[in-house]
Amino acid sequence: MTAAGNPAFNAAARPLGGGRRLPLTWLGVVPFFIYVGIFLLLPTAIILAGSLIGPDGSISLSNFEGINKPYMYKSFTNSIEISTISAVLGAIFGALLAYAVATGDPKGFLRRSVMSAAGVVAQFGGVTLTFAFVATIGTEGFVYLWLQQHGIEMYPNGVWFFDLPGLTLIYLYFQIPLMVLVFIPALDGIRPQWREATESLGGNAWHYWRYVAGPLLFPSFLGCTLLLFANAFSAYATAAALLTQGGVIAPLQVQALLTSETGSSAPGLAKALALAMVAVVLVVMSLYALLQRRTSQWLR
Repeated sequence: MTAAGNPAFNAAARPLGGGRRLPLTWLGVVPFFIYVGIFLLLPTAIILAGSLIGPDGSISLSNFEGINKPYMYKSFTNSIEISTISAVLGAIFGALLAYAVATGDPKGFLRRSVMSAAGVVAQFGGVTLTFAFVATIGTEGFVYLWLQQHGIEMYPNGVWFFDLPGLTLIYLYFQIPLMVLVFIPALDGIRPQWREATESLGGNAWHYWRYVAGPLLFPSFLGCTLLLFANAFSAYATAAALLTQGGVIAPLQVQALLTSETGSSAPGLAKALALAMVAVVLVVMSLYALLQRRTSQWLR
């Protein structure tokens, strides 16, 4: 009789208590959970705790009552407006660029170069990006001065670059390549056989996009648009370097409440406003996850 067939050996090999062995595959995700706990859950818990502490140190909801002010609504409205415009425009232009890349050779030079450039540009932001735009199309930028020397006024109706429209333009710089990166997997999931099947049934390009590719790509397109919205809504450094006003958008309003030079700082109110931003991003990302789950059903 072999050792494996020995009942005594099998009994000794069982864990104590007769239970099943605990699988060790979950150990691979422990670093991820540690990362999420330290850099996501812990800051959110700190913000939540700080937003519930009133000016006198007691637990209250007074900080949330302070959000109910016109300038707070204005900063939130501006943030939502900028995020929506940059997300929609970035999604449209990014989807068109992604489609142009996806229709080419999967291993060709064009696709590899565009995807590499998109990966770099999508992460290029903050003060460096703002300085690049200011040095290019700002009132002292070389493009602006060159056009002015040739009799062309770049801002005939006033300089809008250092306001919300200029910030939206800068956001598009990293929104479009981000859309290329997140949308091209959905385009790769479209099978050529589906177009051939449409044509064999007497359909044309309009029928294919209206009844086949369009409905399949729309959830992914909408989900990617939500991702771009969350990306723009939480951006801070680019706006802080460009805009001179105090709290024109929600992230700058949080900064103004934390670092006021006139003695009107309100850390509790700043944390309540930050928690409201977290809630908006959480809702948007939850919708994004639901749409991506629906898209993944036909990408398998």
